[in-house]
Amino acid sequence: MDHARIFFVTLHSVNPNKRNQVDRRNYFGLLAICLAMAAIILWTNRSTKKSGADMSASRQQTAITETVQEQNQEQEMPSFTTENTATAEPADSAAPLFYAMNGNARTVTLKNGKVSIDISTKGAIPVSAVLYGYKEQDGTDVTLFKQDEISLNFMIDGKNENIRTRDLYFEPVTQTDRSVVMRLAVQGHGYIDFSYELKPDSYLLDFSMQAHGMDNFFSTDLSSISMDWIQNLRQHEKGFEFEQRYTTLTYKLTDKVRSKIFGMRKTSSKTGVEEPVDWIAYKNQFFSCILASDQTFTGTSLSGLTYQKGKGYMKKFQTKAYTSFDPTGGVPTTMHFYFGPNDYALLKAESKLISSADRKFRLNRVIDLGWPVVREMNRFLIMPLFNLLSKWNLNMGIVILLMTLIVKALVFPAQFKSFMSSAKMRALKPYVDEISAKYPKPEDAMQKQQETMALYNKYGVGLMGGCLPSLVQMPVWMAFFFFVPNAIELRQESFLWATDLTGFDDIISWGKAIPLIGTHLSIFCVLFCVTNIINTVISMRQQQQAPGQEEQMKMMKWMMYLMPVIFFFSFNNYSSGLCYYYFISGLVSILTMIWLRRSTDEKEILAKLEANYQASRNDPQKQKKASSMMARLEAMQKEQQRLQEQQKRR
Repeated sequence: MDHARIFFVTLHSVNPNKRNQVDRRNYFGLLAICLAMAAIILWTNRSTKKSGADMSASRQQTAITETVQEQNQEQEMPSFTTENTATAEPADSAAPLFYAMNGNARTVTLKNGKVSIDISTKGAIPVSAVLYGYKEQDGTDVTLFKQDEISLNFMIDGKNENIRTRDLYFEPVTQTDRSVVMRLAVQGHGYIDFSYELKPDSYLLDFSMQAHGMDNFFSTDLSSISMDWIQNLRQHEKGFEFEQRYTTLTYKLTDKVRSKIFGMRKTSSKTGVEEPVDWIAYKNQFFSCILASDQTFTGTSLSGLTYQKGKGYMKKFQTKAYTSFDPTGGVPTTMHFYFGPNDYALLKAESKLISSADRKFRLNRVIDLGWPVVREMNRFLIMPLFNLLSKWNLNMGIVILLMTLIVKALVFPAQFKSFMSSAKMRALKPYVDEISAKYPKPEDAMQKQQETMALYNKYGVGLMGGCLPSLVQMPVWMAFFFFVPNAIELRQESFLWATDLTGFDDIISWGKAIPLIGTHLSIFCVLFCVTNIINTVISMRQQQQAPGQEEQMKMMKWMMYLMPVIFFFSFNNYSSGLCYYYFISGLVSILTMIWLRRSTDEKEILAKLEANYQASRNDPQKQKKASSMMARLEAMQKEQQRLQEQQKRR
């Protein structure tokens, strides 16, 4: 993997002679780099850090809802079953909600060419969503949820009696293939209509709630209702641990452009959101259930529960929130459900169907494309390039290969500049050795360093030339890290021995799990770790080793060779497409470095440096610039020497 090599090589190549005085700083720098790399890996595992740990404590926790108690983790999965039998008859048959509390649940199916949604008459809520064109691992159509996996309850306070829609039966009054109006009759007080309409050729389900003739039932100061949405998120993908990392509760604040992810730091977590919220998404790796409100959600409370492997579910999420409601029925409460795939372009197009001039829902923000710089790299380079190559109807493995070659070509100037900076330092090595021989004593390190820096400045070799150009490649590496696991186009696409580029390739597998490895060996992961080691060997050979730095170089080499081992244990369960990209990227880097090394002659480089130096001697501007640089360097060296002498006296 190029980024680790870039960091270590950068630290080693900035100033090879300065290391005599900063050994301890380098050790701390190496430690900081390792911690930074570990933080990146741990950050991606934040939602599942404890999912495979001891669950005995979580078995004693209560459920995330007041009405549904979580059963023991060793028992069957908890459900939200709606009984089809009539509820108990209240004492007063003339009560306003008497008939609404007695009935039989049945479903009304809405469908278009993309999705089929069942609306239950009990609670008037969606109880099933099936997507056409996407398949489960067993070949059936993807089912986002069924009746016993979701609960949606709206609570409206009346003067004398409160409405809890989950317990009440609605009556369909109008119905088409894509729409239905569910009516809740309130004796002597009018009715409330729940209207659903499935947009044509879309995954959007429009929803509105409107009261009719209910003025006497509700208080005049009623302005909001509460909502309670609970759902178990199914497992759809091959790799449980990997999918669980990308199963999140995501929401977007009204006054923010970007979305936020509800962080589950424990097996069970809860948090509150003070600002108004545009939408809330229960997101799997490649599919989402999103609820957006035209009136926004306020007083939002989010809860989550992580499940163990083998239950068939990833996590359970719950949202409690308030939204606007007009008891007179003058203004309906309107919302929008999205039951569909996490396709960035599709979500962006669907957002336009429900957005207005002053409200931009930006449903595409449910897909996490990384931090700001990385996200923009994905939006304006990686994704357009992927979409362009995908139109050629090539195998997705070939698409990733072509993307890798194109991106490598784009960053080649930075790689070439970094290589030439190291080559110039190697060409000047005989002169550096002469300076080292001139100052063999440790107390002469300051003079040796000063003359070395003067030498580099004399020949126009930038000390940071091998560092900054290499760092340009970091956003590209991270962009792929976020892009590939979120690219639904790669889902269930096979290449070579990998049957699904979004899951791990397990052509070598076994029954009993091995600690830190699991039950399989990812070949693409092994290949990319091998190329990483080869890259490390080539890079270390390119670097100079100053006299007296043998022990420090051993430490650096040990850490460089340790990184591929860390990556193997971390990425063995990752997407095979991601490991395949890193393998190809590393292989191209190896071939590029071999070609550059064979096509450059250090003697010719030294001759050019000598020629440039002679030419600069006759250029007053360059001489002035060099003198200014040397003056600054000399001042810095004198100040550093003064501080060291002062410290010795103390």
